[in-house]
Amino acid sequence: MEQLLYNYAWLIPVFPLFSATVMGLGLISFQKATQSLRRDLAFFTIFLLGISVIFSLAIFFFQYNGKGSYQWEMEWVVSQNFSLEMGYLIDPLSSTMLVVVSTVAFLVMIYTDGYMNYDQGYVRFFSYLSLFTASMLGLVLSTNLVQVYIFWELIGLCSYLLIGFWFTRTTAGDACQKAFITNRMGDFGLLLGILGFYWLTKSFHFNEIAFRLESLLQVDPKLIPLGTLFAILLFLGPISKSAQFPLHVWLPDAMEGPTPISALIHAATLVAAGVFLVGRMFPIFDQFPIVMSTIAWTGCLTAFLGATIATTQVDLKKGLAYSTVSQLGYMMMAMGVGSYSAGLFHLITHAYSKALLFLGSGSAIHGMEGAVGFSPYINQNMNQMGGLRKKMPITAITFLIGTLSICGFPPFACFWSKDAILSDLFQANPVLWLFAWLTAGLTSFYMFRIYFLTFEGTFRGPDISLVKESGPMMLFPLIVLTIPTLTLGLTGTPFKDFFKSFQENIPIETNVDWPEFLTMAGSSVGIGLLGFLFAFLVYYKCSISRTSLVSLNLPLYEFSKNKWYLDDLYEIIIVKANRKLAQRVLFFDQYFIDGLVNFSGIFVFFTGEGLRYTETGRFQAYGSTILFVLISFVGYLVFQIA
Repeated sequence: MEQLLYNYAWLIPVFPLFSATVMGLGLISFQKATQSLRRDLAFFTIFLLGISVIFSLAIFFFQYNGKGSYQWEMEWVVSQNFSLEMGYLIDPLSSTMLVVVSTVAFLVMIYTDGYMNYDQGYVRFFSYLSLFTASMLGLVLSTNLVQVYIFWELIGLCSYLLIGFWFTRTTAGDACQKAFITNRMGDFGLLLGILGFYWLTKSFHFNEIAFRLESLLQVDPKLIPLGTLFAILLFLGPISKSAQFPLHVWLPDAMEGPTPISALIHAATLVAAGVFLVGRMFPIFDQFPIVMSTIAWTGCLTAFLGATIATTQVDLKKGLAYSTVSQLGYMMMAMGVGSYSAGLFHLITHAYSKALLFLGSGSAIHGMEGAVGFSPYINQNMNQMGGLRKKMPITAITFLIGTLSICGFPPFACFWSKDAILSDLFQANPVLWLFAWLTAGLTSFYMFRIYFLTFEGTFRGPDISLVKESGPMMLFPLIVLTIPTLTLGLTGTPFKDFFKSFQENIPIETNVDWPEFLTMAGSSVGIGLLGFLFAFLVYYKCSISRTSLVSLNLPLYEFSKNKWYLDDLYEIIIVKANRKLAQRVLFFDQYFIDGLVNFSGIFVFFTGEGLRYTETGRFQAYGSTILFVLISFVGYLVFQIA
């Protein structure tokens, strides 16, 4: 049974790819028939992805119970001096990611049936979702960097299509272009890093690169700077995909896409791809201390930046997006200080918790449509919400569970993973720990700010009687996601760290340093409680005036509200600068290049016009001309001799 599963593991991404192909071809060739079968096609898609979920769970079960890693490859490109293989790799990292990606995508698709039911692009959206899921599953199973890059670009293309799904809205078109261009900057660095490591090691395979690189650096330490450069170039890919500073600016704008894709992008798939790649390349990055420090400090700055900006956002989904940016920074910090399993564990716990929050926000937005109509600028604005818990109790309760988890309160899932990261950061670098600890307090503040503004207090919209709870197809995924949000953290407690044992193939740790655990956990919970208390006093009790709070800290408020002015800075130095450069190039092209071409044409035209009168067709005239030229030439020679 085990071998049979491993032999057919390649079917996991093929199932959603097949459904995407069927729907895509149907929309192109038989649009009316395909649209009439929309619900049937949705069921077909969900059913096929459900098979992928079962396959993934079975493979994870066998991997966890001691089955060794499995790799299958076939030759794809072969020449005299070069060969490239394609295949799939099953190990603890890939089997874990298969479960996370497939289960979250499965629940998101069920949710989509309720959320997008009346949208004209229903089938198109399902086809994009299926292709996106297939690409991410293919990335997880990749055996080498070339295969990673192919699927890396595919998920980038799918994110472009999904963010700009409502392309008739100018903001959606701008957002998908921003995401695409920003990611191309990081992907170019990734490509250069891949080629650089191949030049050094003559391999694209992860383990071979790490092994050969270690031998090369021992023989010739002078290669360390070059290897460091290639590693940093490769890290640019994760910087863009996982929205790390300074390429994080695309992620909040990606909220222009429908909420289901916001959940899929910001939870377990696209943004996790960068952290996954750092985890996969960890044996390579770990050989370069400068690279590890770069990863850690990039994550630190990103975590703090995302948290500070999230404190002033009024758009519900953008607030959660900046929360994702911040939590991705936590994962990168952990990777940078060598805390491999803690970083991955936070990726998993955060995936389910943030998927729950995004789907909960979509439920709130969907419920608001009756009161304000379909207007994302109103029904995503938390200033127009409030008191929704009374009308949407299930959405509110599940959202609160996700909030408690992201804030790091025990016994919810993210508490255990965040505590593991903070503990490792304190041992590795107290300054990093301090920023992470402060970020934990900010996280609690802005997450409860979001919850109170959305679900508590009084309704600030037109008519709360028109607000209604979402249907069962949307509530079912919310309820299911609360299960891992509540329990998943128990697999990685310091008392019995099953997750670390599985990922690093070491015995289960049971020895707990109680003073250290209580100190680290107590400090993180303590600052989380302070953040909660401040949000409670400002946004629930209203005993602290928001207006006076803003006026007392106006420069900091403006700095946060304007997103550290980074978007404005990029607008000046990148967008406007490139437009000016394009205008200069256009001027040069029109008046110099085109002018030269036009002058050549005019010169040939008038020369031809003049010469055509000499072409009489009379032999006597041609003979006279030849005789005249010969006499002139002979005369010239005689004159020169004389």
